[in-house]
Amino acid sequence: MKKVFRNPDVMWREEEDSLLEASAGLEKGNDVTEVGTSLLFSDGIMITLNLMGTEIWKICDGRTVEEIIDSLLADFEVERAVLSQDVHSFLQDLEQKGFIFYG
Repeated sequence: MKKVFRNPDVMWREEEDSLLEASAGLEKGNDVTEVGTSLLFSDGIMITLNLMGTEIWKICDGRTVEEIIDSLLADFEVERAVLSQDVHSFLQDLEQKGFIFYG
């Protein structure tokens, strides 16, 4: 199986205040999908990631897609099929933008 890696040329940072806001909202059962918790910069492109996107990004460290999904299932209450579809779509978008690569 292919492993997923972050492009080392991508600059990124977590937004601590937003991360706290998203975590608090999640604990209260609020929808936090619109809260940007990190920023990625590469080749003039900047994208904002929500909490789930940030967690996916952080574990693109040589794990397979299935390992990424398994890791996220331990932390988020979501059905595997839904998560799998979301992860595949998200990774495809990141790959098209040059933010990740498969090895």
